Amino acid sequence: MTSQPLNIGFVGLGVMGAPMAGQLIKAGHQLFVHTRGKMPAAIAGSSATQCVSARGVAERADFIILMVPDTPDVEAALFSDKGIAAGLSAGKVVIDMSSISPIATKAFAQKINALGCDYLDAPVSGGEVGAKNATLSIMVGGPEATFERVKPLFELMGKNITLVGGNGDGQTAKVANQIIVALNIEAVAEALLFAAKAGADPARVRQALMGGFAASKILEVHGERMVRRTFAPGFRIALHQKDLNLALSSARALGVALPNTAMAQELFNSCVAHGGKAWDHSAMVRALEMMAHFEIGQQVA
Repeated sequence: MTSQPLNIGFVGLGVMGAPMAGQLIKAGHQLFVHTRGKMPAAIAGSSATQCVSARGVAERADFIILMVPDTPDVEAALFSDKGIAAGLSAGKVVIDMSSISPIATKAFAQKINALGCDYLDAPVSGGEVGAKNATLSIMVGGPEATFERVKPLFELMGKNITLVGGNGDGQTAKVANQIIVALNIEAVAEALLFAAKAGADPARVRQALMGGFAASKILEVHGERMVRRTFAPGFRIALHQKDLNLALSSARALGVALPNTAMAQELFNSCVAHGGKAWDHSAMVRALEMMAHFEIGQQVA
């Protein structure tokens, strides 16, 4: 890939997609964009060309990136009448950066390959902050030659970029990532709730733990959210539920038990039952607080 401006398509301009597309625009590439919702002001006021359909994006771009919520959304963006596949010509590259089913991903890749095009699954971790700061971790599945061709674009959006294996392996890595994140959130929530109920200052406990072996990005970022009670997303509980559903359904198919993942999902389910579908996933702590009849930051009686 040369340093010349490229024609890049971007389908899906939500919380993650908009800042990711913005990084590509800032680097001087020509973007062709489509989104189901309202066009973000930052994109609308940029050099990007707005297209009326995903097909229109694919007709104009050589590299087409998707960043949409779930497996059915990717399937529709790819294969509906006005989808990406209808606008492809041989030699183009489709890059799905959504977090979806590894099994479905393999099937999607085969269909795109049959059109003479390459396919990468490249889900990300790092949330909205990582997207805005271009520090995302990107887990890639697909042919090595295609990965090397697209890597300069990934480097505009992220820092830790890994070719995990073939198509579907990037999505498998992302599912594993979401298991770890959920269980770390649960561990931090339990620890801070325990400390607060015992009468200790949870903010100072968190500060002390950040200097030891318990330190983690989750304790740093989401521990602060729990202490400050700032649960605006971020990464919505509903989306993390989707990811854990992928983990649990895949585990059943593989004959693998994921008991702690199942427990984390039940805590998310409890939050949703109390109106928390759109809360940040750090708000898992609220499910534990409801069981304890005590909130972090509350004074011990």
